[in-house]
Amino acid sequence: MGIRFILMVNKQGQTRLAQYYEWLTLEERRALEGEIVRKCLARNEQQCSFVEHRNYKIVYRRYASLFFLVGVDNEENELAILEFIHLLVETMDRHFGNVCELDIMFHLEKAHFMLEEMVMNGSVVETSKANILSPIQLMEKAS
Repeated sequence: MGIRFILMVNKQGQTRLAQYYEWLTLEERRALEGEIVRKCLARNEQQCSFVEHRNYKIVYRRYASLFFLVGVDNEENELAILEFIHLLVETMDRHFGNVCELDIMFHLEKAHFMLEEMVMNGSVVETSKANILSPIQLMEKAS
């Protein structure tokens, strides 16, 4: 499958966006998010951006006050996922203008829409920023 989940978390460990591509109960999601966030936020900048947790490989990257965490299968390429995270941030930057935590909080539906344009069923399907953002721009023009 590839990508199992995508989390955007602030420095305090509060989840700002969560997108799952496999079924987990709400209790399992809460427990998993808590464990992963504690593990990733406790690491310093000199450590690598890959962590193994349960049957997942967690690839994460910090941009300003947000941590982008992606849970993938153990066979997935970590560098490709880091590149995906960077593409996601660049796409959000292009739309919001230097994306921050408040942009995610106040425009959560747009952030989810961008993810839905980029990832389908755990696989990256779109990498063109213009193609990702064009439906959002059309919706904004219509409203």
